[in-house]
Amino acid sequence: MSFRFPDSFLWGGATAANQIEGSHVLDGKGLSTSDVQPFGAMGELVYREEGDFNIKDVAIDFYNRYAEDIALFAEMGFTCLRVSIAWSRIFPNGNDAEPNEAGLAYYDRVFDEMAKHNITPLVTLSHYEMPLNLANQYQGWASREVIGFFENYAKVVFERYKNKVKLWLTFNEINVTLHEPFTGSGLPRDCSEQTRYQAIHHQLVGSAKAVKACHSIIPDAKIGNMILGAMQYPLTCKPEDVMETLTQNREWLMFGDIQARGYYPSYMTRKFEKLGVELNITEEDKEALEETIDFISFSYYMTGCASADPSEQEKAGGNMLSMIANPHLQASEWGWQIDPVGLRYLLNFLYDRYQLPLFIVENGLGAKDQLNEQGEVEDDYRIDYLNDHLFQVGEAIQDGVPVMGFTSWGPIDLVSASTAQMSKRYGFIYVDRDDLGKGTLGRKRKKSFHWYKSVISSQGEALKSTK
Repeated sequence: MSFRFPDSFLWGGATAANQIEGSHVLDGKGLSTSDVQPFGAMGELVYREEGDFNIKDVAIDFYNRYAEDIALFAEMGFTCLRVSIAWSRIFPNGNDAEPNEAGLAYYDRVFDEMAKHNITPLVTLSHYEMPLNLANQYQGWASREVIGFFENYAKVVFERYKNKVKLWLTFNEINVTLHEPFTGSGLPRDCSEQTRYQAIHHQLVGSAKAVKACHSIIPDAKIGNMILGAMQYPLTCKPEDVMETLTQNREWLMFGDIQARGYYPSYMTRKFEKLGVELNITEEDKEALEETIDFISFSYYMTGCASADPSEQEKAGGNMLSMIANPHLQASEWGWQIDPVGLRYLLNFLYDRYQLPLFIVENGLGAKDQLNEQGEVEDDYRIDYLNDHLFQVGEAIQDGVPVMGFTSWGPIDLVSASTAQMSKRYGFIYVDRDDLGKGTLGRKRKKSFHWYKSVISSQGEALKSTK
């Protein structure tokens, strides 16, 4: 039995400025934390020498090819495109007295191009990139001063684009600082727990101040948070494993709890005591946090398991999220376990918890796509992956969950954040560029391009049942 998604459902794709734009110092842009991360690494505070290769310097050249790419998205039928504004295009050093007009004008052009094709922009204020100067001079979000810099940046872009953008997100996967502090907050990777959680607190306050500014400057806009939806299951039904699962899930749910409820959850008191963390939380901070978000957005790529058994935990130490492999699931080429039903579970879980609309702003399959003899990409594996996940989204909607939309991660091949590679491809559109930067940058529609177009045009009725 086919299911038709609501007419208001937004279909599209998700990108990040640092993974698509290139032109990393053009038109007055300053360096960002992303610009100094070396090839093949994530979260390392390693500075490259002038002239050293970094694939993100050009990325896929969206900065110059945005009109061509947006036209391809429109051909697929996109009604929404998630993009981010590169903070260092607007404030090259983060603490500049005045914004960079060339950077502001660039995003005017991008949003105008989207409007020509009736594509709704969903804009992230900070997507794994902050001005490098703030990391160098202030140790990133460890400094309380960065709150003011971020609030000022948010107000500038809200004023500039208030007639063009009505859907906003504050930080991409704000909970990633727990795993990759430099990527998430501009902190050294070996920073103390005290520094890490104080920086997270400053970031949460900055996010809340941006939410308040958005509500004031663009009253008809909606602004949400964005979390990495790292749902874990108990490895066994032992009560100890169930309790450990609750504890580990709370590590990322804390971010949603604070942003949706406006205060720190009580379970964090014991957590901070155990870690020896004493946060500096002012009365002004508490008041700021009371400005809550309008919807919950999240990325979803995989689930994992948790166990109280130290030997099981040790096995999971090698992956970024330290999740134990689920013996009942298969994995992608990069070891990410594939769990479509987990997406339905997460949607129900989050709605039960927050009673707010939900938006799936990242989901997709990274794979080593190969051109066949005809020069085409037959990515049936990607079609199967997305079909199965979207089918479960339909199930969640029928469960009563209000889902605003789905933006597939990377609708066009882009530079992978976790590995800084082009060979880990997600897109419906193939980009001719390899890990060493060779290629024409030409665009080519994959088989999944035509599949996604049919899904959107049928409002989801083209999805195949997984039952």
